Amino acid sequence: MGIITLCNKITNKGRMLGALLIVLMSISWSPAISATERPGKGITVQPLQSTISEETFQTLIVCKVLEKLGYDVKPIKEVDYNVAYASIAAGDSTFMAVNWVPLHNASYAAAGGDKVFYRKGNYVVNAVQGYLIDKKTADTYHITNIAQLKDPKLAKLFDSNGDGKADLTGCNPGWGCEQAINRHLTAYGLSDTVKQNQGNYAAMMADTIARYREGKPILYYTWTPYWVSDVLKPGKDVVWLQVPFSALGDGETIDTQLPNGRNYGFPPSVMHIVANKAWANKNPAAAELFAVMTLPIADISAQNQRMHSTKISDVDIERQAEGWIKSHPQTVERWLNAARKAAD
Repeated sequence: MGIITLCNKITNKGRMLGALLIVLMSISWSPAISATERPGKGITVQPLQSTISEETFQTLIVCKVLEKLGYDVKPIKEVDYNVAYASIAAGDSTFMAVNWVPLHNASYAAAGGDKVFYRKGNYVVNAVQGYLIDKKTADTYHITNIAQLKDPKLAKLFDSNGDGKADLTGCNPGWGCEQAINRHLTAYGLSDTVKQNQGNYAAMMADTIARYREGKPILYYTWTPYWVSDVLKPGKDVVWLQVPFSALGDGETIDTQLPNGRNYGFPPSVMHIVANKAWANKNPAAAELFAVMTLPIADISAQNQRMHSTKISDVDIERQAEGWIKSHPQTVERWLNAARKAAD
């Protein structure tokens, strides 16, 4: 019995030593695991977006995934696009999730282009832009191409203020699309018959929709993803207008004709996450995240429609972004794994 008791004591001591060793190893290794899981710990991120509230959802998703990597993400600042590019280029801000190509090409280049910006991967693809009119007027007068509005009689159909010109609901100054529209009006000989109205786009579209509901002709520019096309449905309520030829580009030639031969003046666009290059080089985890993240355009459109159909707060939008992340765990985990691997 003495020998058995001695053996038990030795065994118990061995178990105690083994358990102690495991605890010590876990303490020893915990900082390394933490650093691997949260490579952005202690690093500040300043996100930017334009004043278009529909951009918040896609920006928040980037912010919240960055937080999972340990980054200290500050509240989103809303600025004009040109200010955003200048601020990111200077290193005063970190990233923007709405770098439109080709629409923002001139602004991107003017702020320093690839020398100062990090831009890899396609965050959102197949975004569409162009001009639309109500289907009733299109069918009645057989209007399929915006160049037909060179005819003063047709242009006058869309005159809402009595000056004899068609009123085109256009873009806010500084968005970039207002410049593209003006180039189109000049290239297609429409300057004398069509006027681009600029101001608060959401307010102008509210007036445009009101005119449509009154049975009046409407002419407007829009893009997707955005709530307008969920209210005025292409093919049912409105129709896209083609253009006579490609005329997009500021100092560059951009072919906007689609493979099917149609030409709506704008090619299918891509939105990139664009960041300060020097910051991205110092933060490979974030840089890789920006490169691998992709967000379905249908998900953005659905969220934008919810924003329009019901009055929601910033807290609601944040909750929707968190809901998207929770409902796509495998996708988010794949992004995080790629980012953490890049930080090793």
